[in-house]
Amino acid sequence: MAVEPLISESQIRDRLAELGRQIEEDYRSRPLTIVAVLTGSLIALADLVRQIHIPHRIALVQASSYRGATTTSTTLVINDAFAPDVSGRDVLLLDDILDTGQTLANLVRHIQDRGAASVKTAVLLRKIGRQVVPIEPDYCGFVIPDVFVIGYGLDFDDDYRHLPYVGVLQQ
Repeated sequence: MAVEPLISESQIRDRLAELGRQIEEDYRSRPLTIVAVLTGSLIALADLVRQIHIPHRIALVQASSYRGATTTSTTLVINDAFAPDVSGRDVLLLDDILDTGQTLANLVRHIQDRGAASVKTAVLLRKIGRQVVPIEPDYCGFVIPDVFVIGYGLDFDDDYRHLPYVGVLQQ
């Protein structure tokens, strides 16, 4: 399968630096916890947190509504075994892509139910044309068309996450 680059490594690096400055300014003197959704957002998490120069905690939550190579959402499964206590803290929920909005909306509710003082959202990518749940990310890296993307943490059947850019998988 061929991969057509969509967003370059340098574009991602520059945008994450901008988002890091914005997040840093917005959360100055607030108890920030960044909760990243496994596994797709790991690379973005690593690069983003190095751009945020205020004290913050990092946590992980596993949430999956896709299985294998499918693009159709199934039942959301949340495993927050790694997540710390977020009660009383401001949480920034980081996900790789806003597609239908179901995962992000459910995770926001889940974190609110755990007692977070506030919950904002950040996504690396926002796909246009598939959203069924009305949720607006507070921070967005890039808006993309309705294409199947891989790389920079996003996968096809658990492969291609290692690519340093976001590309469109040509099948």
